[in-house]
Amino acid sequence: MTIHLDHTIVPTKNKQAAAEFFAHLFGLKVESSTGHFAVVPINDTLTFDFAERDVCESHHYAFHVSDEEFDSIFERVKQAGLEYSSDPMHNNIGTINHRKGGRGFYFYDKDGHNLELLTRV
Repeated sequence: MTIHLDHTIVPTKNKQAAAEFFAHLFGLKVESSTGHFAVVPINDTLTFDFAERDVCESHHYAFHVSDEEFDSIFERVKQAGLEYSSDPMHNNIGTINHRKGGRGFYFYDKDGHNLELLTRV
């Protein structure tokens, strides 16, 4: 049996705004926002289910993307005026990394989640 992650809950102060922001940056669509969650499908098997919380503990989410997806997302991150860095501690602001011959960077979303994009794993 192959195990696949089905969904993860992303804590946020505003589920609709967070889901729309995430979907825009990643070139995705919000599937639904009824009930407890605003749901964004990531691929055929995984959804991010945004849920409102009074306190939002910061989480780290890493995404392996193609070079084309990297370029598109990176451009939207820059257009949104988000600060990015080549390292997870955000010590090298305004740079990307080239680990394993690929490209990668980290940025914070509006709830303080540390998002990572990488083209090589």
